[in-house]
Amino acid sequence: MTKPTPLPLATKIAVAVLLVIPCAALAAVPLYSRETPELWGWPFFYWFQLSWVLITPVLTYLAYVLLERARGRR
Repeated sequence: MTKPTPLPLATKIAVAVLLVIPCAALAAVPLYSRETPELWGWPFFYWFQLSWVLITPVLTYLAYVLLERARGRR
C-alpha cells in the first residue's frame, strides 16, 4: 500500500474556513437574537437559523469537493 501524499496547505485552510463559517455564524447568538427584520411574518431569529440549515450542507459539500480534488479522486 502506498503512503498517501499530504494535502496542500491551501486546501486544508479552505476546508477549515468552509466548515468553521456555520459554526461561527450560529455561535454568535447576540448578532441574530432579535425579531426584526421579518421575512414572511417570521422573526429574524427563526429565519436566520433556518437559512443555515440550508447553507451548511452546501458549505460541507464544497469542503468535500475540495478534499476529493486535492486527493486526485475527482
